[in-house]
Amino acid sequence: MPAKSKAQQRAAGAALSAKRGETKVGDLQGASKDMYDSMTEDELEDFASTDHDDLPDHVEGD
Repeated sequence: MPAKSKAQQRAAGAALSAKRGETKVGDLQGASKDMYDSMTEDELEDFASTDHDDLPDHVEGD
């Protein structure tokens, strides 16, 4: 499932980095912390790898 906005893609990237041990889990905030807790590494990879050129910055409810 691709990300729906640039903000969602960035949050997934931060959560993925924490899942991989590249950043501290304690540094996560908001959506990235929720994604870390509720998504698998594969799901996060899918969101984070979305081409962001045509994505809006934010989506309502994002």
